[in-house]
Amino acid sequence: MKTVSVNTHRASILGARINALSWNEALGTLSAWGSNRESRYICICNVHSVVTAKQDPRFQSVINHADMATPDGMPLAWTLRRLGFPGQQRINGPDLMWKYCERAAANGQSIFLYGSTDATLDLLQNRLKSAFPALKIAGAYSPPFRPLSTEEEQSIVAMINDSGANVVFVGLGCPKQEFWMAEHRGRIKAVMIGVGAAFDYHAGTIKRAPLWMQNSGFEWLYRLVSEPRRLWRRYLVTNSLFVLFICRQFWQRRLNATESVRRKG
Repeated sequence: MKTVSVNTHRASILGARINALSWNEALGTLSAWGSNRESRYICICNVHSVVTAKQDPRFQSVINHADMATPDGMPLAWTLRRLGFPGQQRINGPDLMWKYCERAAANGQSIFLYGSTDATLDLLQNRLKSAFPALKIAGAYSPPFRPLSTEEEQSIVAMINDSGANVVFVGLGCPKQEFWMAEHRGRIKAVMIGVGAAFDYHAGTIKRAPLWMQNSGFEWLYRLVSEPRRLWRRYLVTNSLFVLFICRQFWQRRLNATESVRRKG
């Protein structure tokens, strides 16, 4: 079985190594991996992800060892542009899931949905089948909100592998889904993609921000206003830390460049 590699263009954002790639490169690579049922995992990284990674070495290792880590959120796309990748697009979870399902329906690949609740999964499957009649949904499973026993864990792995799915969309939330995917690389015979709230968006249980807010980097504000009690700390504190940390990174980068020029001179 031929193994396909993603482009090696990765840049460090607060220590998290993020891929600089286009939509076509991302989707093409995932399709190739999926056709071979390669055991890989993809992290969709936003501001919350990279700040958490900076503060948690174990989580940073999970991102840095991912087969692909995409820039979800305009701040990360903007940062990659500043780091030498002009025109970098935002490769976010909900859109990646939707675009991939469209491709999978066309090329005969099947998907598995892992995470969320039974009610959301039912709504999600109905929405996907309506949008993509030819899409093969190999299975869906909502895991219990508690640690799994060894027997349950083995049963879930067998269920996913036996389904024949090419891609497993994982909607457990960050960082739980990233840890879960990393732990199952080599065990699950499919490409695992952590898509966060994409299940809820596509199922219609959570409304997504207007397109202009997504493109201008203010989707976080829409989510904060929609769920202030749950998300205030994540966005207000985490976003502030990101601005502080990224300013330090660019300042250090500038000092290093100046020092390099001085030494050559």
